[in-house]
Amino acid sequence: MQEESYDVEVYTLTDEDGKEGEFELIGSLDIDGQSYVALLPLEKENSEEQDEEDYGFVILKVVEENGEEVFVSIDDDEEFEKVADAFEDELVADIDYDEESDDDEDEDED
Repeated sequence: MQEESYDVEVYTLTDEDGKEGEFELIGSLDIDGQSYVALLPLEKENSEEQDEEDYGFVILKVVEENGEEVFVSIDDDEEFEKVADAFEDELVADIDYDEESDDDEDEDED
């Protein structure tokens, strides 16, 4: 069996409290001329402080500051919901359901 190699982009981000965390890039989208990224925390916090709608991933806006790309929070609720819905649609569309159903058919033929 051949092992597949995946290039994973990992970012170390610092929150408002100065706490660092590592996040894996799981997707990026351009919506209305603005870039956004979806990041999956590599370590789950055992914190009870979670948003009511926990998408399982973090969505940030990409802006340019001093010639560098910087990830910032999305403050506008309407903008956030629009982007979150787009990412959910995109990430679900990337799941290859045919591969799973092909495996099921192979098992049925035995």
